[in-house]
Amino acid sequence: QVQLVESGGGLVQAGGSLRLSCAVSGHTFSLYAMGWFRQAPGKERQFVAALSWSAGTTYYADSVKGRFTISRDNTKNTVYLQMNNLKPEDTAVYYCAGDTVNQNLYYGPSYYHAREEYDEWGQGTQVTVSS
Repeated sequence: QVQLVESGGGLVQAGGSLRLSCAVSGHTFSLYAMGWFRQAPGKERQFVAALSWSAGTTYYADSVKGRFTISRDNTKNTVYLQMNNLKPEDTAVYYCAGDTVNQNLYYGPSYYHAREEYDEWGQGTQVTVSS
């Protein structure tokens, strides 16, 4: 059974930093494209960042470019989201997501941005940024 478990959320002041982690079990992690999404109250879940299975390509939402960094450690089956210079509008529940890819195929940005492409989801972790 595949499990994605997020951790690292919390309350932080504007300008502060947090690092989210997502540990994956029950699947060959190296075959997963990984993404982070977030959902604020009353809003749809939106794309934040994604990382190809080889970690060779990263994608970011415009709202987080230059502040957030996604990375993965295949030896630990874990993907990270380093969030710096946090703003109150970053407040949301953050979800990690994974999707099995065919290593022989090319997956473009539209794939990584689309939440419906991801088959597995974590339970979410709350990030609250106070002003």
